[in-house]
Amino acid sequence: MYGIAVMKSLASALAVMTVVAMVGLHPHAQGGSAFRTPWGDPDIQGLFTTDDELGVPFERPEQFAGRDVVSDKEFADRQTQAARQAETDAEEFVAPRTGRGGDGTGPPAHWLERGKPSRRTSIVIDPPDGRIPYLNEEARKRAASAVNMRTSGQRPYDGPQALDYYDRCITRGLPHVIFPTIYNNTSQIVQGPGYVAIRYEMIHDARVIPLDGRPQLSSAIRHYFGDSRGHWDGDTLVVEVTNFPTNMVNYRGAGGQLQLTERFRRVDANTVRYEVTVRDPTTFSRPWTAMLSLRSSSQPDVFEYACHEGNYAMRNILSGARAAEKTQK
Repeated sequence: MYGIAVMKSLASALAVMTVVAMVGLHPHAQGGSAFRTPWGDPDIQGLFTTDDELGVPFERPEQFAGRDVVSDKEFADRQTQAARQAETDAEEFVAPRTGRGGDGTGPPAHWLERGKPSRRTSIVIDPPDGRIPYLNEEARKRAASAVNMRTSGQRPYDGPQALDYYDRCITRGLPHVIFPTIYNNTSQIVQGPGYVAIRYEMIHDARVIPLDGRPQLSSAIRHYFGDSRGHWDGDTLVVEVTNFPTNMVNYRGAGGQLQLTERFRRVDANTVRYEVTVRDPTTFSRPWTAMLSLRSSSQPDVFEYACHEGNYAMRNILSGARAAEKTQK
């Protein structure tokens, strides 16, 4: 069933890409303010990055309680720290014997994406305190466990399933995939009549969102990215996502009852505002919302993501576990 669903999604994505190639990718202004596609929908297309949100804490630290933004002095401190980091990234590591660079302990600077200092104090914008409203301590621990299970700790590692989907180069998951990490923070939005497609640089994930009012899939059919259905509310694309898998922890400790409401709205020629409201009554005491600014990227395209490190790591972890079992006998 999953194979058929994937093939249908790929076919739909190809159809969308074909339509977009025919009608063009660039916004069309009508009346000097509203961006519209040739067929009249709000135009949110583009190649975007969330690099500028990299330094923003997901939840608001206690030191910023009651504040959405930092003070001028705190922002100046962030700018100073960013400048120092840029200098560190630019350092050339020289090998003692050869006198040549390239033998440093860190990755090359061009691997890293630092973004710009931000005045924001948290990615979470609701509740007003900028904190995730976990239902109870058990839910909070479940969320922490979901973060810590990524190839860490002493587990049996009986098979590939002992590693999470991110480590196995399958998916980073939704909405994880759009939030910035150390690199690969690019996404592309394309539109065709009745569809919006989004592809993400991280783990080369892609999704197709129908806008034709079709019903959600049966609850028996569940995907890594759930089942998305979109509609326009004025100039805002609203996407409802359900049908997440029940056999995996999906997001911040949530499970199969996870529901997302995403909102995409172009705020200027170079920016799309993205919000996601998260619901799961078994994990959170109330819905909560996070926000990002998707800014136009200078990249020419979404670069290929080749996850070889994860492939080699999985083989090494499993073979290491088998070797350890032999020593314990």
